Amino acid sequence: RSAMPMFKAMEACPDAVVVKPNMDKYAKVGREVRERMRALTPLVEPISIDEAFLDLTGTERLHHATAAETLAAFIRDLEEDIGISASVGLAPNKFLAKLASDLEKPRGFSVIGQAEAKTFLADKPVGMIWGVGKVFQKTLAADGIETIGQLQTMDGTDLARRYGAMGLRMARLCQGEDDRTVTPSRGAKSVSNETTFNTDISSFDKLRPILLDLSEKVSRRLKKEEISGRTVTLKLKTNEFKSITRARQLQDPTQLADRIFRAGVDLLEKETDGRRFRLIGIGVSDLGKSEQADPQDLLDEGAGRRKQAELAMDTLRDKFGKDAVERGLLHEARLNKPAKPGS
Repeated sequence: RSAMPMFKAMEACPDAVVVKPNMDKYAKVGREVRERMRALTPLVEPISIDEAFLDLTGTERLHHATAAETLAAFIRDLEEDIGISASVGLAPNKFLAKLASDLEKPRGFSVIGQAEAKTFLADKPVGMIWGVGKVFQKTLAADGIETIGQLQTMDGTDLARRYGAMGLRMARLCQGEDDRTVTPSRGAKSVSNETTFNTDISSFDKLRPILLDLSEKVSRRLKKEEISGRTVTLKLKTNEFKSITRARQLQDPTQLADRIFRAGVDLLEKETDGRRFRLIGIGVSDLGKSEQADPQDLLDEGAGRRKQAELAMDTLRDKFGKDAVERGLLHEARLNKPAKPGS
């Protein structure tokens, strides 16, 4: 199913052929699609690498076409120019648009009008309402509520009294009402990278080189986008799907893999207490310009040498490719990595 962790997919289908992901390629195409969206309207709110809300209100005169015609031409051009397909949900608000976009994937084009919204929603399960997860669905089911139509017949005040803020939200959404506006992106708030393991890992020594690899990926993006960050955040997920985040604020902003990794390792060491982890990630936030990044460290005499070594490695990678040179820790980890069956 969609979004299943790879190790779970391999357990279910051990003979599956897995194509290695290419996140650089996905990000590049995602940015191109985003720019094409902004050519239609300045009101574009990204919600993931491949999904966004667009507000096309008032653009009919600009494009000499209705919103439906504009979007149909948009997804046709995506297929012809870039070679990817897309699904569209057209509706008067975010809630209905999101529902519409999921109706006929792939290559779907669904429209929900305000007049038919209430009827359309009536026989749908309550789980289609944004924010109603599996646990809350059980709570509603215990109260005899399983469809959105049942919510439509209930008084909003009663829903709020019984379910608090979530009750108020359901009272509006079940009627097809959503006053959230499309808010254009103001730029990234953080830069991060993470990976999910095929098998759970508890060993600090095994997690350490993975963390270094992720730190280098974050560093490359910071340098490429000429930004830096002051707060380093470690993310872990246990084999029981419990998420753990730990953060450390640096004295100065950084874009160096060395500093990101060292902060991450300190945080990681405190968490490797025998628990098994299925995911690890590292990120940098409190972003700013690169000019203020990584001044001379008077307390760490080796910091300057490590910085120069890292910049020299960047130069070699730019010239000969990203695999031209790597740190000893990563090289050792790759040499000791067990071979895949059949390789």
